[in-house]
Amino acid sequence: MVVQAALALPSWTWTNATWNHGKHDRASVKRSMRFRSHGPLQTTAQSPLRHLKRDKSHRSAVVRCACQHQEQNNGSADGHEKAETVKVDFLVVGTGIAGLSYALEAAEHGSVLLVTKDKPHECNTNYAQGGVCAVLDREDSVESHISDTMVAGAFLCELNAVEAVCREGPARVAHLAELGAEFTKNAKTGDFHLAKEGGHSHPRIVHAADMTGKEIERALLDSVYAHPNIVMRDHCFVLELLLSDIDGKEHCVGAHIVQSAAGHALRVLAKTTMLATGGAGQVYLNTTNPAVATGDGLAIAFRAKADVANMEFFQFHPTSLYVEPERRQDMTKAFLISEAVRGAGGLLFNLEGDRFMPRYDKRVELAPRDVVARSIDAEMRKHGQSHVLLDISGEPSSETLSHFPNIAATCKAFGIDITKDPIPVVPAAHYMCGGVKTGLDAQTSVPGLFACGEVAYTGLHGANRLASNSLLEGLVFAHRAVSSALDYSATFGGSAVADAWDRAMEVPLLPVSTSAVEEEFQTLLQEKKLEVQKIMWQNVGIVRTVAKLQVARLQLAALHEEISCYLKDPAHPKPVELFELRNLITCGQLIVWSALKRKESRGLHYCLDFKDQVEAERCATIISAHRGGRTGKGTVVTVTRGKRKVQPRLGSRLNGESYSVKTKCLPEE
Repeated sequence: MVVQAALALPSWTWTNATWNHGKHDRASVKRSMRFRSHGPLQTTAQSPLRHLKRDKSHRSAVVRCACQHQEQNNGSADGHEKAETVKVDFLVVGTGIAGLSYALEAAEHGSVLLVTKDKPHECNTNYAQGGVCAVLDREDSVESHISDTMVAGAFLCELNAVEAVCREGPARVAHLAELGAEFTKNAKTGDFHLAKEGGHSHPRIVHAADMTGKEIERALLDSVYAHPNIVMRDHCFVLELLLSDIDGKEHCVGAHIVQSAAGHALRVLAKTTMLATGGAGQVYLNTTNPAVATGDGLAIAFRAKADVANMEFFQFHPTSLYVEPERRQDMTKAFLISEAVRGAGGLLFNLEGDRFMPRYDKRVELAPRDVVARSIDAEMRKHGQSHVLLDISGEPSSETLSHFPNIAATCKAFGIDITKDPIPVVPAAHYMCGGVKTGLDAQTSVPGLFACGEVAYTGLHGANRLASNSLLEGLVFAHRAVSSALDYSATFGGSAVADAWDRAMEVPLLPVSTSAVEEEFQTLLQEKKLEVQKIMWQNVGIVRTVAKLQVARLQLAALHEEISCYLKDPAHPKPVELFELRNLITCGQLIVWSALKRKESRGLHYCLDFKDQVEAERCATIISAHRGGRTGKGTVVTVTRGKRKVQPRLGSRLNGESYSVKTKCLPEE
């Protein structure tokens, strides 16, 4: 039985959306994507897809965000769960700055289903302190912003991506303000107050005190809640992407989702799917990322055979609040001490009272993050200390409290008065510079699948992210992605999508346990997660060696094998946490594989076996997944560096698939 349901909002149909076998221009698609409200809910025993099937020459696309619920067994471990099928124009996974801004623009052209893993505001954007950078000052220039980004990224950035973000950024920030984001103003001029952070040659950081992300998240969520074409579902975990053949190639046609709060499965069929799932900071023991940042979007995209790039470059923020081990047992994330504190005059000292940054870099405390993080790490190792000190007590207390109220309040809770006392700080995993490889319009290598924000590799960050470029990246590429998604829908519409959806309906959903799982198994999963985090922290951290990377490779391979056994055992419970752990391990493996391929030190990847930058190594590391091999034993990695080509075996078994690791070298300066 098919039920037209409103998902707690008025249901819609896609009016006058007639489809032929030919291709359609984007304008005709936009004209047909108009919505009207329905009356009472209706039930019918006939599937709209079956109706479409009878008349392939002239199809009426019936229901989009007016969900079509089809009852079927979802293959869950509990045996009685039913799957709900939802059909929409745009599926958006993630509610950070990238996902929300994309959803708002996409909703002007069709129905949007927006799903998030936890509460809507629980994302990396919400915890961003510093701000979003844009060239808004007359003494600044786009060329200067481009240069700063390239230098911070150790010249591994892709220039076309950098230029797009730096040139289009000011308009995107202005649009945020139009949506209602209230940024800190200059008391004298009434213009935005522009802060300066490490790596920037000019003040260009637009901020809302030291809670910029929270203010941006608030403004975007308010707009999303008010939009009639957007339906949001929280506490949704995406297990896998749904793939279906169109014109002889696999396209992404939606996702298999478990809604943990309701305890049932969703099969979402979508004309386009956007991954805006954030990063994977939880792969490390000490991270500023919230508990939801387990790299789910990256892992499911990789399993769908999307290309992944530059995963060796994981940024460690130099200054997270150091808390004694006995006081941080219940803390899932480290508290970030913003880059802006150093930009406002904060100085770094070791516990001996020596200011050490002048010994490491002429830019001292305002050097790029990779330099500052390595310097702090070196001081801690040199003196056997657990942390260093960040002191801003020399600045006027009124200005400090005005600019950093949240940092001041949090430190005060730990007995620290930042206007008088130095702040104990330690580096923490903070930002994933690599990710799912995309083009300039957010397209991945899988047709129908788009990625934006931290989960994506756009080429902007290169070997190290410039402070406050990440929020800007999410805004710019989310805006660009809408046109790209509409073009895709115009090219692959009508009968092709309907047939692909029909085939996707036949794919059995993964078995998931939605009822309570024994405490012993939950404890085991927590222990395995901690094991992954320790492996990564000890072997794949700020300073690396080939030997430690090989240790991590073998240990993660063993863990992946163990988790795979649980997933393959039909008698074993399969809670969402098990799938989340698999994703975390996959992210760790991608980081290690990429790090082992780079025979130099550049930006965030610092290897003691290859301490120097090598021009021949100034290449992006790209991992391409594809079906391959007859035996299904082991993972084969093809590495190309110029004209050289080797095929080392990594020894980890991933469902008989082989993964090609290649490099894309950038033009010389």
